[in-house]
Amino acid sequence: MSYHRNMDRTLPHPETSEIRLDQVLHALADPVRLQIVCDLAKASEEVACSSIELPVTKSTTTHHFRVLREAGVIRQHYKGTAKMSCLRGHDLDELFPGLLASVIEAARKNS
Repeated sequence: MSYHRNMDRTLPHPETSEIRLDQVLHALADPVRLQIVCDLAKASEEVACSSIELPVTKSTTTHHFRVLREAGVIRQHYKGTAKMSCLRGHDLDELFPGLLASVIEAARKNS
């Protein structure tokens, strides 16, 4: 996995070419992670992780965000003390056209 590093707290993300379908599907298969993805899809800009209400503990929430980031589904960075997240929609559409939109639409229909 390639890492983007600078002087502040930077989180590791896979390069677009390193994103694998099996890891993306695994990340999207969990209901809590799917809720995170749907919430991020509704947002017009990056969102603080703490602003997404989830039915799990803070440590479990951190785990779910990490799985999504390491799979290449989301991008995260620190803004002050807040960890900001956004979907990597463009990257995923480049690799797997229509996958993310289809998964989000199916999740919305089932909720």
